Amino acid sequence: MSTSRPRLPRRRVALPLAAATFLVPVATACTSSTDSGGSGGDRRLKVAMAFPPAQAMSPYGDDAVTLSRLAVVEGLTRLDRNGEARPALAATWKRDGEKAWEFTVREGAVFQDGTKLDAAAVVRSLTAAQKASPKPRVLSDTTLTPTAAAVDTVRITTKDADPLLPQRLANPSLSILSAAAYKDGSKVNPAGHATGPFTLAEVNGAVSATLERNDTYWGDRAKAPGVDVKFVADGTARANALRTKDVDVAEYVPISQASLLGDGLVHEFPSARTNGLSLNTGRGVFADPAMRAAAREAIDPEALVDGVYEGRADAAQGLLGPGVPWAADLRTAPTGRAKAAAPAEVAKTSAIVLATYTNRPELPEAATVVQQQLEKRGFTVKQVVRDYAQLEADALAGKYDAFIQARNTLLDTADPVSYLASDFTCDGSFNITQLCAEPVDAAVDKAAALADTDARHRAEMTAEAAILGSDALVPLVHERFVQGYDDTRVRGVALDPMERTLITADTRIG
Repeated sequence: MSTSRPRLPRRRVALPLAAATFLVPVATACTSSTDSGGSGGDRRLKVAMAFPPAQAMSPYGDDAVTLSRLAVVEGLTRLDRNGEARPALAATWKRDGEKAWEFTVREGAVFQDGTKLDAAAVVRSLTAAQKASPKPRVLSDTTLTPTAAAVDTVRITTKDADPLLPQRLANPSLSILSAAAYKDGSKVNPAGHATGPFTLAEVNGAVSATLERNDTYWGDRAKAPGVDVKFVADGTARANALRTKDVDVAEYVPISQASLLGDGLVHEFPSARTNGLSLNTGRGVFADPAMRAAAREAIDPEALVDGVYEGRADAAQGLLGPGVPWAADLRTAPTGRAKAAAPAEVAKTSAIVLATYTNRPELPEAATVVQQQLEKRGFTVKQVVRDYAQLEADALAGKYDAFIQARNTLLDTADPVSYLASDFTCDGSFNITQLCAEPVDAAVDKAAALADTDARHRAEMTAEAAILGSDALVPLVHERFVQGYDDTRVRGVALDPMERTLITADTRIG
């Protein structure tokens, strides 16, 4: 789903077992069988991931987030906790005019298959991403043209001024891979062809994967010799695997299981994910701003926090929650809100269809609470609850009146401007609300053009005020992530609000 690991809801569909099975020789990253024993950092990690591969580990979809969370792939840059770009496969960079940047490739870095990282390799990977169909979401609002200015220098020009390019290049879908990854013209294979501290050695369909330590990694050598991954879509099963010590780390423990596991196995932290009620502004009941305002007034987020999330979430204050720490101080009141329709007028409307998906276990329960709240206001509500993959196309086509989704507001560029553009502008690629409003487009465009971080943040909050004023989306809760591991024996697990990292070179037993 997405992302959406903005998660956007992460798009996950379990593949037939044979659909994504591949093996690669790991000559440069192999470890002996004795590494599975021992103590401390000599022990292999066992990890339960929530989302099986959806596209055979293609870097151009949501599987790229999985590869990033398992420390397999890297881009030219990485993000720090504040969402600022830091060196990764690029050692330095500088801007050259409004539409061009130059990046110096890290000296001495090699791919997991032993070939050298250079400017040509970077150009090949970024060009392939730009030409991919469908295009990676992070490129939906821009066009990159990379060229090799020297053996170690990449020049990247953009169609329009892009002050967020360094952050954009940290996106997992723009990871840099060796030439061998592109030998099959129909797909890209990252197994054994990336640069991260762990090499993807085997994928067993939608069931499991094996990672081995990359002993040629340019950075600190991984402390664990490898990672044995199980893909476990059922949250209760992941929690049980952690409880019985069948796994060392369980990704995304469901709220319902957190209290059963206990504090020693549960690690809760703010996320950049906002769960919201998207209202269809293009057709049906909610094309009327007064009806959207009535729906917004009907919603009580605190009831969701207490009843559905068992206190492990925060009542939504806006589009951006505690996982975006600067937002609260810059938030302004919504602008241009319509007066809500009276209950008697609401009662005259036709039935609305409220949809959500099963991939996140709290959402169907949240939909039931929201339905009750809307019905109390006078709306007639019918629910549609399915796997996300069965809903996405219809949601984007505006076939539902209302849609509850969990959205990571920082996933694509670590800055909410891309989320605001994709979800709420006339040409947005993920505009489930069907919103098309000139004040919103103007506010988002202004924010996107600003290079100064503080100024851009202030402009983004002005855009948030315009979006909230339209009542196209009613924020429900800001999720807290719950990752599971025994903190008395597992070290170095990354608790990342942006969902880019989980297992790192420092993650180990003991």
